[in-house]
Amino acid sequence: MKYIKYLIIIFILFVPLNSISADSKTKVLKPKNATSKIKTIISGKSKNYYPVSKNNTSIISAKGPGKLRVITRVQFNSDEVEELDYVIRCRLDGVEMEDVEFEGVKRSNIALYRNDSIGVPGAGKDLIVELGRGEHTIELWCRAEFPKVTARYLFTKTKEKKIDWLSLSPLYPKEPVDLVTRENVIHYFRFTKSKPLKVKITGPTVLRVLNRLENHYYMKGRINYRLQVKEDGDVKNTYLLSSVRSEVTSYKKDGEKIPGKAKEIIINVPGGTHIYEIVPLDKDKNSILGRILFPKNDIKLEE
Repeated sequence: MKYIKYLIIIFILFVPLNSISADSKTKVLKPKNATSKIKTIISGKSKNYYPVSKNNTSIISAKGPGKLRVITRVQFNSDEVEELDYVIRCRLDGVEMEDVEFEGVKRSNIALYRNDSIGVPGAGKDLIVELGRGEHTIELWCRAEFPKVTARYLFTKTKEKKIDWLSLSPLYPKEPVDLVTRENVIHYFRFTKSKPLKVKITGPTVLRVLNRLENHYYMKGRINYRLQVKEDGDVKNTYLLSSVRSEVTSYKKDGEKIPGKAKEIIINVPGGTHIYEIVPLDKDKNSILGRILFPKNDIKLEE
């Protein structure tokens, strides 16, 4: 009897832990440029929503693979209006996506603003953005200034497909830098705005670009920087990345600098031979270290 009771206790404890583990895959994200938030009470619980406007683009960063769920709510200011329409525009890694239109949206039956003087929230309407592997920048804005819209951002990580990667040497620049991570020496290449990282590859395949912002040893905090990817001279993608100093990686020879944590961007390469350039866009930032990898299974394409 005691043994059965013991198993029941274990089961009761085990189920909540499993629930916590599953829920932990979803994170609430805040726009990088958010300056205000609107407290929205939903079924008795307070949630933070952020304004989505026509003139100030909301910028969200996430590392895939995963799914970004954007819950939007239009703002009712008049009792005379029963339904509202609005359009959300989205840009993923610098590439504009199709507009998402919401028509005939009514007031929510379960939500209200903590500050009821600003009106009543509409029913939640979802916008889903599927994200592949690597760092991504998502930009959202409204097509019109009115009606006002707010949004909440939920990111759910999905399982990564295991891939064996091989290093690919760039065409230019040839300035190798050795970093040490957990006693392993890893080769990177230094590049700048005037000397972008250039590589030649035959597709179809993917390129995995690991990049680290170079910081002076005394620098602290988070630093934002931008990278642009060009394919055969044409702009393919633009990324807004954020760097903090690495806690496990250091320079093999340079003791005056410290590398940032590695950020990863993925370039999908179509069939044929292509030249890619990874170009820093910020004049006021330091140089960047880059390492380019491609799948081992695609080595036949380079033969």
